[in-house]
Amino acid sequence: MRKFSILLKQLIFCPSNIEKTKVIIDYLNDVDIEEAGYTVAALTNNLKFKHIKAYKVKQIIKSKVDSTLFDLSYDYVGDLADTISLIWNKKPKNSHKKYSFLEIITILNSNDLDLEKFVTDFLNNNNLDERWAFIKLLLGGFRIGASATFIKNTLAEYGRKNKDDIEKVWNGLSPPYLNLLKWLKDEGGYPKINLNETFHTMMLANSFDLNKDANKISPENHIAEYKWDGIRVQVLCENNTIKLYSRTGENISSSFPEITFNSRELVVLDGELLAGKNFIPQSFGELQKRINKKKPSKKLLDETSVFIRLYDILFFEGKDIRNENLIVRKQKLENFYSKYLLNNKFDISEIIPFSNFQQLEKIYKSLYKSKFKEGLMLKRKLSLYISGRKKNLWLKWKRAPKYIDAILMYAQRGHGKRSSFYSDFTFGVFDNNNIVPIAKAYSGYSDEELVKLDRFVRENTITSFGPVREVNKKLVVELAFDSMQKSNRHKSGIALRFPRFHRIRWDKPVNETLLLNEIKSEFIN
Repeated sequence: MRKFSILLKQLIFCPSNIEKTKVIIDYLNDVDIEEAGYTVAALTNNLKFKHIKAYKVKQIIKSKVDSTLFDLSYDYVGDLADTISLIWNKKPKNSHKKYSFLEIITILNSNDLDLEKFVTDFLNNNNLDERWAFIKLLLGGFRIGASATFIKNTLAEYGRKNKDDIEKVWNGLSPPYLNLLKWLKDEGGYPKINLNETFHTMMLANSFDLNKDANKISPENHIAEYKWDGIRVQVLCENNTIKLYSRTGENISSSFPEITFNSRELVVLDGELLAGKNFIPQSFGELQKRINKKKPSKKLLDETSVFIRLYDILFFEGKDIRNENLIVRKQKLENFYSKYLLNNKFDISEIIPFSNFQQLEKIYKSLYKSKFKEGLMLKRKLSLYISGRKKNLWLKWKRAPKYIDAILMYAQRGHGKRSSFYSDFTFGVFDNNNIVPIAKAYSGYSDEELVKLDRFVRENTITSFGPVREVNKKLVVELAFDSMQKSNRHKSGIALRFPRFHRIRWDKPVNETLLLNEIKSEFIN
C-alpha cells in the first residue's frame, strides 16, 4: 500500500503529463503484474467493491470522531478522503501488521468483510498519505490529473503499442488486466475478448471552428449530416439477441425493449436514439421520460415511442469493419438496413448534399429555429472508425446557443478544487411577483469570476438549508443554453438543455429580465 500511496502523491505534484507518464511507467516496472493491473483499474475508476458505499464509510467515521466536527470539516474541505485522512488523530503503531496492496483488495472483495473493523484498524495503523490513498481506493474519484484516456496513452507508451489497439479490447477486459499487461510486456498474445458482450468505445467529434476549419471542408472530402437532439447509442446483435448501450457503455436494453431486430451474425451499429413516431422526432424532454426507466410500463411505451437514426456500422456479417473508410461503411450500412431493418424502429441518417462551403453555411444558419436538429456533423469520407476524439476526422458544428437573463437564487459549494468556493448555482425568473427556478449552472465562468461569485454569495446570504445558501435576488447572469422544452417536473414548467454561464450582468437590474410567460413565448419548443 505504501508504493500505491507514494504513486498517488507523486502524480498530484507532477507539473507535466510527461513526468506523470514516467512516474506511472516506473511504478508498473517496479511492482508485480497483478498489482500493476489493479492499480490501472483503480486509476481508470474500474475497480469496484460491491460491499462498500460512501455513506457506509461516512457512518463509520462519524461514529469514531466528533460528528459535528466531521460535518463542518467535510463541508469546508469538500473531499471525503481528504477529510477522513486529516481528521483521524490516531498515531500509527509500527508493530501492527502492514497489509500489502493486493491483500487489501482481497479483503475488500471478501463476502465476510467486517468493514467497520477493517477501516478502523487501517486508519489507526497507517500514516496520513496511506489513509488518504486507502479511502480513495475504497470510493474512487482520485482527482490526480490522470484521466482514463491518459492512462491508456501511458500503457501504449509503456508497451510500445498502438493506443487504438488497447482501446479496441479495453471494454471487454476486467481487472487485473493480466492478458493486456502480458501483451504490453511482450509476454503474451493480443488479448481476446467476447465481441458480442463488449461495448465498443465510440468515435467522437471535435468542435467546428468557423475561422480555422471552414477552408478545410469540401464536398470532395467530406459528407454532412444533421446532428440530432437525442442520445447516442450503440446497438449490438448476434444470434438474434440485442444489446443497447449508451455512449458511456451502460447497458440500457431493458429501458427500450421495443428496439429489436434479428441477425445471426454479429453486427454493431452506431446511431441516435430519438423520441418520436414514424421517424418524426419529438423533443428531448419526451425522451427523458424513458431514460433510467429500467422496466417501462406498457402505458409509457405506448405514449412515448422511440426510434434509432443510424449513422454508422462497426461490425458487419461478423467482421470488424472499423478499418474500412466511412464511404464503404455507409454502403454496408445501407445493405444491412435493406436486408434486416425495414421496420418502424430504425432509419438511416440523411446525407446532406452541398457543392461548396457557402451552401453548407446557409443550411447551418437555417437550423437556428429547428426544434430537433442541434447542428451539423462534418465527416471525412476516408475516416476510419477510431475510438475517442481524433483531430480533423469528424467535426460537430453545433447550432449557436440561445441566451436568457436569469436571477441568482441559491448557491452550493462544489467538490475537488472548487470545494472552498460556492460554485454550483440555481437561477430563476419572475412569474408574476414570485421568482421561480428555471436552471442550475456550474460552468462557463472564469476562475476570477468564481472568486467574485463566491464573495457575492457570502456577502448576500439571507438563509441556509444545509449546504445550500439562499441569496438576495439582485444578481443577473446571462445564461447560454441549447434548447428549452416543456417540463412537468419543474415548477416553472420549462427545462433548459445544457445551461451554462455566458456573462455576469453585474450592471443589470433584476426588474429588466423577461417574465416567465415571455420566455415561454419566445423560446419554448
